[in-house]
Amino acid sequence: MNPYQAIDQWIDQHFDEQVAFLQELIKVPTDSPPGNNTPHALRTAELLKGFGMTAEQFEVPAAEVHPHGLTSITNLIVRRRYGAGRVLALNAHGDVVPPGEGWTHDPYGGEIEDGKIYGRAAAVSKCDFSTFTFAVRALEAVAKPSHGTVELHFTYDEEFGGELGPGWLLSHGHTKPDLMMAAGFSYQVVTAHNGCLQMEVTVHGKMAHAAIPDSGIDALQGAVAMLNALYAQNTLYKAIRSNVEGITHPYLNVGMIEGGTNTNVIPGKVVFKLDRRMIPEENPAQVEADIRQVLTTAMADYNASRDPAHAITMDVRRMLMAHAMKPLPGNKPLVDALQKHGAEVFGEPIPAVGTPLYTDVRLYVERGIPGVIYGAGPRTVLESHAKRADERLDLEDLRRATKVVARSLVDLLI
Repeated sequence: MNPYQAIDQWIDQHFDEQVAFLQELIKVPTDSPPGNNTPHALRTAELLKGFGMTAEQFEVPAAEVHPHGLTSITNLIVRRRYGAGRVLALNAHGDVVPPGEGWTHDPYGGEIEDGKIYGRAAAVSKCDFSTFTFAVRALEAVAKPSHGTVELHFTYDEEFGGELGPGWLLSHGHTKPDLMMAAGFSYQVVTAHNGCLQMEVTVHGKMAHAAIPDSGIDALQGAVAMLNALYAQNTLYKAIRSNVEGITHPYLNVGMIEGGTNTNVIPGKVVFKLDRRMIPEENPAQVEADIRQVLTTAMADYNASRDPAHAITMDVRRMLMAHAMKPLPGNKPLVDALQKHGAEVFGEPIPAVGTPLYTDVRLYVERGIPGVIYGAGPRTVLESHAKRADERLDLEDLRRATKVVARSLVDLLI
């Protein structure tokens, strides 16, 4: 029996244990908001200890966490040192968006039905806490590596940009891997992804009684003019095409609007938050400058048709600037190993592509650490129901992805 067959056999023999591990991870909520992630980290560390793995705990100070609207973050690193050689990090994030409405399964139950496990983060990405942990266990049980190091990075700030997750670990010198792999889906190796700019726009008017509208300044009408100008940009963005397979064009979305005080009151303030996805070829600084100019022009045009005493004003705040992930030449050993074993285990070619999402991987890549995205999941985000009701993962994809990762570790470390 060759080492790959032995890896596969070990994973099959321990698969019920792996599924039970994932169920325990799903049962501890990590919704942001409120972003109270430390209880999950502590539970994860406890479960890992049962496998003979020590998880170093890195608590991010509250003074850094609270301004992000989060409650607590404790990131974990498990270091498995086998000898001299390169350090390979495997990163998955435990923080998630709240479940929302429409679930037919308990979002924190880890329920299994028709070969699928249901729950928030079942597919993105508590599943890859499981994938990476059991891939390392299989590697150690079967191949008994004597070179290099594997680190498991389990972090809790992906939904808000990653700066307090992998970014915090890297900037504080707690880790410096030579290669890295982050949570992904099973049917492609992702080597590039979009960037993301998020901004908060506050439109100021003057609150007044709706019966005497001229005594106020309607911030909502001004906001509508700005929103129309922003949405018009999407027509222009469709003409900008990326050369990266899997990525099409930029896009702008306004995902949250709030304002006003009551139905019979002229709204004196409106706040909206926008999300601008940037293809790898774009310059992030120029993208932000262009958005600010669109807003400024829309406000000026709106005010030009009104008495200066009824002019609106605005404040614009950058919330997030996540740069795109671009392939680094050093990622070839990872890509080659994952494609080779993915094709053998799944019985079909595994392409190397880009994705319109943005992830924590960019934080490694920005520091010169070659990385890829690969893990347990379906072909598309839509199939996984990630960020929707009834998020789920096909357990056979979990099993097979774990085999692919473990086999690839053999190639990289033996």
